[in-house]
Amino acid sequence: MADYDLVIRGGRLADASGDWEGDIAISGGRIAAVGTGLGPGADEIDAAGRLVLPGGVDSHCHIEQVSGAGIMNADTFETATRSALMGGTTTTVSFAAQHPGMRVGDVVADYAALAKAGAMTDHAFHMIVSDVSGDNLADLGRLIDAGHRSIKAFTTYDKVRLDDAALLDVMDTARAHGALVCVHAETDALIRHATRRLLAEGRTAPRDHAASHPRLAEIEALERVCRFAEYTGQPVMLFHISTAEGIDVVRRARARGVPVWAETCTHYLFQTEDALNGGAGFLCSPPQRTAADREALWHGLETGALSLVTSDHAPYRLDETGKFRHGRDAPFPQLANGQPGLEVRLPLLFDAMVSRGRLGLSAFVELTAAAPARIFGLTGKGALRPGCDADLVLWNPERQETLGALHDNVGYNPFEGTRVTGWPETVLRRGEVVVADGTLRATPGSGRRVPMALSRAMTPRA
Repeated sequence: MADYDLVIRGGRLADASGDWEGDIAISGGRIAAVGTGLGPGADEIDAAGRLVLPGGVDSHCHIEQVSGAGIMNADTFETATRSALMGGTTTTVSFAAQHPGMRVGDVVADYAALAKAGAMTDHAFHMIVSDVSGDNLADLGRLIDAGHRSIKAFTTYDKVRLDDAALLDVMDTARAHGALVCVHAETDALIRHATRRLLAEGRTAPRDHAASHPRLAEIEALERVCRFAEYTGQPVMLFHISTAEGIDVVRRARARGVPVWAETCTHYLFQTEDALNGGAGFLCSPPQRTAADREALWHGLETGALSLVTSDHAPYRLDETGKFRHGRDAPFPQLANGQPGLEVRLPLLFDAMVSRGRLGLSAFVELTAAAPARIFGLTGKGALRPGCDADLVLWNPERQETLGALHDNVGYNPFEGTRVTGWPETVLRRGEVVVADGTLRATPGSGRRVPMALSRAMTPRA
């Protein structure tokens, strides 16, 4: 008689705490035991020669969302989470986006219905808040109490930008109810000024996008948001750090005791502004920076100044529905910003961090699974402990692949042709094999919402 539903035997196990040889037993969708010589399972997987790691947690991805410019993402929950699973990510945190005039409670309810119908990853949401009028702050408090404990705010973009007073109101609400405030921090006036100057000079190509977002726009806004966190005591997560100076802002704030967390994204670690010579498909905001900035970001990950690496998956097709909504010859400010990245995040990082030895295996798990789960209160995710959800990925550390077509609905891969060593061959979500032998086995709607618990990262400073 079987002791467990499933036993994965003979693999090299690893989480953020270290790595060891052993077996994992699963029952009821959760890890039941970790060790050696475990009893029989009703099913068994031979993991000899494989690394058994927690499933990836991508805490920054845009899925089935209308952008601030009014453009719908190319990906539905079905297509985006299909791509995520194929790349080894089993939990996603995407954005329920409020635009001015909308009730934030209605936005979250509608978005949750889309996820329930289509998502194949387990999932949670950030709430984009762009309108604090009327009952929206009261709604926000009730949603936080219901386990939606992450708020996203913008300091730029017309339709979603909060002014400073509104941002402080949001931070007060988050502090009162227990939530993290995530911020896209760039100074709107500097971007507008730089963009006007570039257009007046006839510099309208995608490669000119980098100059339209001066590095000082990131630096000034990051500094201001850190001061707001210092004033209120409210913890903040600074999204997509792209500059060396931005990392220094984070370090200085932490030295003052400010409750600040920060992330960067795959494209900032593997691209520079030269990528924009490849055209509209490489546009993102903030833009990619210099090779020196890229090295500084890696150093920030090594020293702990940066806590996460996310994809910032922002899927727009290279056609009139997405990037070229305003025409193929449109100037760069009219091109949709963002790159697809859900599926390539983990293979790119595994190749760099594990196969090439930069930071190592435990750091790979920490930055891509354990830390996002811990910071955002995703209980049961990102670790190989008994009682945790059995979200597991069997990696072949020797397998070489050339990145090509993705399983999303975007139609291009900004990293196409990149050769990587290390590949996610088998993916389990809550003990169910959802990817095997390059085939997806999950069904739309089989993912579950993960309510965010109140984490230590969300705890206000006294």
